[in-house]
Formats: sequence, C-alpha cells, structure tokens
Amino acid sequence: MKNTKNAIWTFNSDIDFEECGKGVKRKILSYTDEMMVVENHFEKGGIGAMHSHPHTQITYIVSGKFEFTIGDEKKIVSAGDTLLKKNGIEHGCVCIEEGILLDCFNPMRDEFV
Repeated sequence: MKNTKNAIWTFNSDIDFEECGKGVKRKILSYTDEMMVVENHFEKGGIGAMHSHPHTQITYIVSGKFEFTIGDEKKIVSAGDTLLKKNGIEHGCVCIEEGILLDCFNPMRDEFV
C-alpha cells in the first residue's frame, strides 16, 4: 500500500485496492493524524458487517444503493446521500445495487494502515 499520510496530492490511480471481504474492497486515500478519507467499492450483495469504533465517520454515497443500519435505525440510501456515524455507535450495510462509498474519519483509523 502506498503511504498517503500528509500527502498534498493523492492520485486515485496510484492507490491499490485492499480486499475487505467478499464483494468489498477499499482504497486508503489522503489522511493525517486528525482525518482520513477511504473509498469503498461494493459489489451487489456485499456486506459491511455491523461494527463500531472510536471515530466519528461521515459516509457519502457516490453511487449505488445500500441498506444501512445505524444504531437501531435502518434506511435505504443512494447516490448523493450522506450518513453520520458517531463514535461508538454500531453500524453496517448491505449493498443492494453495486456502488461506491466515500468515508471520512476523525481521527484517522490507525488499524487501516
């Protein structure tokens, strides 16, 4: 994986995908100690398993359609929608139509690098 920490320019074509499970892969894009941007690609049926972490996360739906669970709420989201997942709140998703999610984390996710 190319280290993009504190990089002023990060070109998507220079970043390799990491497999994250069946039908899910990601790219770690720009990040600092305070913030991280991650691009996630989902095949139809791909699952983002329920989990929580000590980071605030905002997810932007770039494309596709997903069923998201945040806490005890479940909603269908699609391109252009944005989700807020506060630290410690359990969340996960199922991909209904192939798509891309863009995640922003504060602080950065040490375990991703």
